[in-house]
Amino acid sequence: MTAPSSTDAAAALLAANRRRRSIRKWIVIGTLPLTVAALLFTGKLLSMYAFAHQSITSYVVGDYEGTIRAGEGQEFLNWFEPYKAPFNVGTGLAGSMQLPEARAKFEEALPLAHGLEVCGVRVNLALVIEQMGDAARDEGDGPGAAALYAEALTVTLETPAECGEPESDEQSSDPERSMGDTIEETEERLKQKQQQQQQEQQQNGEGEEPQEQPEQEGPSDDQLGDLEDRLNQGREERQDNEDGDGSGSGTDKPW
Repeated sequence: MTAPSSTDAAAALLAANRRRRSIRKWIVIGTLPLTVAALLFTGKLLSMYAFAHQSITSYVVGDYEGTIRAGEGQEFLNWFEPYKAPFNVGTGLAGSMQLPEARAKFEEALPLAHGLEVCGVRVNLALVIEQMGDAARDEGDGPGAAALYAEALTVTLETPAECGEPESDEQSSDPERSMGDTIEETEERLKQKQQQQQQEQQQNGEGEEPQEQPEQEGPSDDQLGDLEDRLNQGREERQDNEDGDGSGSGTDKPW
């Protein structure tokens, strides 16, 4: 048997190299989708952490518009903790006193939350509805305020019992605050406000039979003065609520 010539050996080596290059090429092509998916996954994780951090820091410094923008940035391809995007947007809206819009966002976040995630969403939803009740009360809409306080109380009472445990504080966006204490204080405050509204409505319904009043083109000076006093009182109460610590008859600050 004759030994292979150098030409045949070189040809065999070239063929083997071509096969290896072909195999490597197809391996690269086959794994390309996985590589792209891994890069997208990593990028999404990093962006979520960045937006979450920006949302928190913006809220702490009072930049509620920044909180809203960061929360909106979390909405794109929101695969991880999907409740956080509407929750953060709602928190920013609540901070800027866009209460109906904040309520809608918290209601959007509620069915997306699971386990102890529900606690913070329910607490903030109740606080926003309570603030809406305060606004209705300041505008002289007693029945509307009472209805909103009742809604906020229902949301609070339906909060799972686990939300009062220390473990729920670890899931909170503000671990320094006690979730259990906040829930109890909110429940007690809402009951007091409901009772006050009921007493005021009863007092307004009592008294002498109404008599016909002469028609007039506009409100009297006394009525205008009373309206101005009520508006000033409302502004002072809202300022006290913003400056206070969330106890008593005020309204706690969402987080």
